[in-house]
Amino acid sequence: MWYNDAMEKLLTIQDISSITGLSTYTLRYYERIGLLGRVDRDENGYRRYTETDISCIDFLIKLRKTKMPISDMQEFAELRRKGNSSVKERRALLETHQENVIKQIKELEDNLLKINQKIDYYKKLEEQS
Repeated sequence: MWYNDAMEKLLTIQDISSITGLSTYTLRYYERIGLLGRVDRDENGYRRYTETDISCIDFLIKLRKTKMPISDMQEFAELRRKGNSSVKERRALLETHQENVIKQIKELEDNLLKINQKIDYYKKLEEQS
């Protein structure tokens, strides 16, 4: 384990992979396509992640699990790099995604209702046998 000048703990890509559950390939991919800002490197070129990086990666995971398209994630990351001047645009992007997630939840609830109805139907058939 290493520390930077701000006495912040620095972690390797393997550490981050273990913490987040993402493969090292995915972490490198996220960096390459701009979802992650440039990750600091040591004198040998090895990535050194910070707690801030972990927080960012955790949010990216949440966006992916809720099916935000990579292109929207890239747009969000680019806006984030612009700082406070892009807060309104980031909020709008997340609100649009929020609406999509709410639709997904409704769809899942409808599907679960149908599954529950089918289970009940089969239980009744078993009782009749």
